[in-house]
Amino acid sequence: MRAVRVDEFGGPEVLVTRELPDPEPGPGEVLVEVGAANVIYLDTLIRSGAAQGHFPQTPPYVPGGSVVGRVASVGPGADPAWTGAPVLTRTDDGGYADRVTVPAEGLLRVPEELRPLDALALMVDGATAMMLERAARFTPDTWVLVLAATGGAGSLVVQLAGLAGARVVGAARGAEKLELARSLGAEEVVDYSRPDWLDRVRRITGGAGASVVVDGAGGELGSASFGAVADGGRFLSYGTAGGSFAEVDTAEAERRGITALGLNEMRARPGTDRSDLTRLALEEARAGHLRPHVGLILPLERAAEAHAALEGRRVLGKVLLVP
Repeated sequence: MRAVRVDEFGGPEVLVTRELPDPEPGPGEVLVEVGAANVIYLDTLIRSGAAQGHFPQTPPYVPGGSVVGRVASVGPGADPAWTGAPVLTRTDDGGYADRVTVPAEGLLRVPEELRPLDALALMVDGATAMMLERAARFTPDTWVLVLAATGGAGSLVVQLAGLAGARVVGAARGAEKLELARSLGAEEVVDYSRPDWLDRVRRITGGAGASVVVDGAGGELGSASFGAVADGGRFLSYGTAGGSFAEVDTAEAERRGITALGLNEMRARPGTDRSDLTRLALEEARAGHLRPHVGLILPLERAAEAHAALEGRRVLGKVLLVP
């Protein structure tokens, strides 16, 4: 089978398509013929070696944490009824390939009402967005600032906040992304490539700041956005596109009554099982409440281009690879 393998940490060029032996499903596993593989920003950090502190990996390895496809065969002890079924599944590794073996217990059936690629776009980012919604507690007529508002998860958070009646400020970089944020339901948009973007957020919110800030950027941008949280508000940080998670002054947060939650804190909260959250996201999409935006689809052999596009902030929405 074809697979994209990383033999050493480095830039996008280390993503090389190779012929590897076909995997065989073991006990309780199934073999999935991959229809598309999810590509997320974390994949680029792991590939570069920058994520070793949080997400350790040892080359050689095949990237890819989730796929959509069909079950080709089942291993001993797995339910044969899965054979031929259209499924979503997390893979941990190995998704950038023609085929992958996974535990049958982790399979999710693709809803008939959804395109497989749209369902895959909700596999990871949909679960993240639902987790953020629960932690944010969006309420009507309150301001919500979403950084990386056109990313895979951010674009869904914009929609979920709008569904709750919140007033959304979508923050992104460049006119094209700001236009997409508006189309997804953002009432106001700000370009955080401008030095006065935080001042603009404060003006929009009447000087008080946003009741909720959802940080999908991380790094310096994410850290700066903490200054846009209203007293008594909530700051939710999950993104690392800036190279690291946002840094928060915990003393200031306590003094101003701000609840600051990072990714690990949110994942530790009750009701945050990843499969359950993905199911909720799929249900919202089936009901027409969530519209994933797939911005770039490339063949497996162009995985390096997919990573370069993500790193260069050139993508609106989701990036997928198709074998």
